[in-house]
Amino acid sequence: MSPELISILVLVVVFVIATTRSVNMGALAFAAAFAVGGLVADLDADGIFAGFPGDLFVVLVGVTYLFAIARANGTTDWLVHAAVRLVRGRVALIPWVMFALTGALTAIGAVSPAAVAIVAPIALSFAARYGISPLLMGAMVVHGAQAGGFSPISIYGSIVNGIVEREKLPGNEVVLFLASLVANLVIAAVVFVVCGGLKLWAKGAVADSDSAGGGPTPAAGSPAPAAGHAAPAAGSPAPAADRRAAGVARVGTGAPGTAQVRTHPAPAAPTLSPEEARLTPARTATLASLLALVVAVLVLDLDAGLTAITLAVLLSTAWPEDSREATGQIAWPTVLLICGVLTYVGVLDEMGTITWAGEGVGGIGVPLLAAVLLCYIGALVSAFASSVGIMGALIPLAVPFLERGEIGAIGMIAALAVSATVVDVSPFSTNGALVLAAAPDVDRERFFRQLMVYGGIVVAVVPAAAWLAMVVPGWG
Repeated sequence: MSPELISILVLVVVFVIATTRSVNMGALAFAAAFAVGGLVADLDADGIFAGFPGDLFVVLVGVTYLFAIARANGTTDWLVHAAVRLVRGRVALIPWVMFALTGALTAIGAVSPAAVAIVAPIALSFAARYGISPLLMGAMVVHGAQAGGFSPISIYGSIVNGIVEREKLPGNEVVLFLASLVANLVIAAVVFVVCGGLKLWAKGAVADSDSAGGGPTPAAGSPAPAAGHAAPAAGSPAPAADRRAAGVARVGTGAPGTAQVRTHPAPAAPTLSPEEARLTPARTATLASLLALVVAVLVLDLDAGLTAITLAVLLSTAWPEDSREATGQIAWPTVLLICGVLTYVGVLDEMGTITWAGEGVGGIGVPLLAAVLLCYIGALVSAFASSVGIMGALIPLAVPFLERGEIGAIGMIAALAVSATVVDVSPFSTNGALVLAAAPDVDRERFFRQLMVYGGIVVAVVPAAAWLAMVVPGWG
């Protein structure tokens, strides 16, 4: 049995054990990296750790640390209700606002994970407060980031167009951009419907009193709240401290099977008190820090993780009472899971497993079959590794049969780009990991499984759909 095949079988075993025994998959993956890297690939410790995603580790820790502070001092509550006022109380519009915001950020040059790191914590905080499925909100953020990710001035677009030019292949920047935009828009619309987005429309708009902080009020004639939802009680709302202790618990309104907000005793019609609605010095400084994070990442091209952790340390130093427990709210199990799996993927890359699989497909004599298999390899590998990295490897592998003219180069490149990036909803990818880490008040293990299942569905369906829509017609 070849070393490459052994490494793939070990990965399957890791998945099976993690699923059936509830062991952290990251810890299993570290052990597998040690065993396969040392015994099969003859790698030393430096070779094994070469795949450790140090930059992603800092991003996950820094961003979750910063937003833990923002939650502790009430800044995220303030931002959530500002978003409600922005859309005139229409809660159903918020997922689309987040989709458009992340799309705009990546279209003007933000790296996709940076845009998700900025938007996801705010979006998921909103989902927790207003009973929106976190799977819906997380998917809207990630697909929004990918929708704008291939504009001619974006990072992904510039890289792919540069590879196409270097390989002297026909290219079309506009087609590439529109293919990703339309594909992600269609997927987002399907997810919106499946995960309960239409039920959000039935709720109507948040009442005027709620615009300062309350929950969504059903529109006239809409059904009464379902069992398990808290009914508004007479009198004043529960204090903020009680709400936060209760986990801002409203049962999610997503489709059955989607992650729900934990059902602790829910307060009656949660609202922001005048004190909570006020911009205190700590909240003002936190808002300024979030703005500084955006400017640092998008304008100054600084690292999102290092910038976030620096800003978090500054806030902790100035207001230690708000930040005392923030380090405990960093998503450490998620950090272990993601870093372990990506370290093992790094071992696969180091021992040539990924290249071995790609070259085996590229040598198939039937161009259309080779094209669809390359799309699937791009999707599967990208669900665990760098989207841009896999595109950089697969496009050159496709060159031999693209040069023969039997497959349209423009359509093939667009299909590869869509297949390799739309799967970033996987919890093992950077974007999916950020969504998983940013979700407050959910059963994180259950949410992880839901993201993994959703990512699996995307891997299974989207490459074939992209192949049918972009390769089979022979674009370019």
